Amino acid sequence: MIAVILFGVFFLLLLLRVPIAIALGTASIITLITSMGTSSLGLIVDIMYTSVAKFTLLSIPFFIIAGVIMDYAGISKRLINFAETFVGHKKHGMALVTVITALFFAAISGSGPATVAALGGILIPALVKNGYKKESAAALLSGTGATGIVIPPSIALIVFAVVAGDQLSVSIGRMFIAGIVPGLLMGVGFYLAAIYVKKKDTKDLKRNAQENGVEFEIAATIEVASPKERLIAFKDAIWGLLVPVIILGGIYGGVFTPTESAVVAVFYGLFVGLFIYRELKWKDIKNILIDSSVQTAVVMLIIAAASLFAYVITTEQIADLISSALLGITENKIIILLLVNIILLIAGMFMDAVSAYYIFVPILLPIMIALDVDPTVFGIFMTVNLAIGLFTPPVGANLFVACGIANVSLAKISKAIMPFVIASIVVLLLVTYVPVISTFLPDLLGIK
Repeated sequence: MIAVILFGVFFLLLLLRVPIAIALGTASIITLITSMGTSSLGLIVDIMYTSVAKFTLLSIPFFIIAGVIMDYAGISKRLINFAETFVGHKKHGMALVTVITALFFAAISGSGPATVAALGGILIPALVKNGYKKESAAALLSGTGATGIVIPPSIALIVFAVVAGDQLSVSIGRMFIAGIVPGLLMGVGFYLAAIYVKKKDTKDLKRNAQENGVEFEIAATIEVASPKERLIAFKDAIWGLLVPVIILGGIYGGVFTPTESAVVAVFYGLFVGLFIYRELKWKDIKNILIDSSVQTAVVMLIIAAASLFAYVITTEQIADLISSALLGITENKIIILLLVNIILLIAGMFMDAVSAYYIFVPILLPIMIALDVDPTVFGIFMTVNLAIGLFTPPVGANLFVACGIANVSLAKISKAIMPFVIASIVVLLLVTYVPVISTFLPDLLGIK
């Protein structure tokens, strides 16, 4: 009965388009009052407060601020220029430039929508000139931008470690390193899909041009950059390229903790923006703080409400019931992992990663432990699932940002995104069923 009330109210509110944080909180409060009466009101406040009053979660607002600063500092255009000088001359160079730049910027910003917003204005028009339809160009950037929650430093992986830490110890440092190879594999998948899409788009565009009696032209391939031009581009982009190196190097070198690394990223971004590139002005600090505060407030409100939801799931033993039911369907590990991926893919289509962690980790982690699945592997394939959700309709955040930049409809981009969804699902299955993809690098480095 309690489970019916909790999930029934939650999904009803989602169907009514109530913001997910409000839906989570309202469903939890109604369930607790039904179960415990009004005496639970004090408990509700206590749970919501203690859920966000954690030292580890301090990294979230600082990484958000760092991402906004990097955007204002002009790092994105320098990364694009750097990638163009090295691979822009190749046959599918612009697709490769898009993937490489998005991977780098995603690692800096840690946010999918922020990556799409920062790079879209430059890369989408360039891809269109290179033979892609507008919706295909927007779809490619939507997909590559989603790698921001897989490649470290990742706010999503921090949240997973915090939530999973209620049941067993999960290292943020290990999760960070484990996300590198799967994130790069996603990039490879997007690039291969982009090659297929370009062939199809070019053929369609050429046929349409012939039918309308218009001459069809594709922008000439970028000339091979000279060693001097590459060196200049590298020197210009080096400060941006060093961000993940400094953060990860500092963490694994024992200089600072993952939480402290977020503060280092903020001050490094300020230094580069104000004194090196000089594109960041002191007057921009106000807008940076406002943008960061709004984004942080949204995330923290979701965490507080989702923590309350997770508390109900745990205390009412709903997680145990669901785990038993799922394990009761079959004992085949391959099938159970497939079912879990399907559940997470569907969840990612309707909710953000933070909410999904708080709802599904308490339910699914015991199942993974029962199946002897490494928590690191579970965290990574769950994150890849939720990354896919960022560029799948109906509520993929990256899609909406890309639609606005490319001026295309959601219907068109939803169709154009399918080759990239298929490519990312192939990577997801590899990460799920070949656990060494996630574990070999942290194991090699001795990170527990």
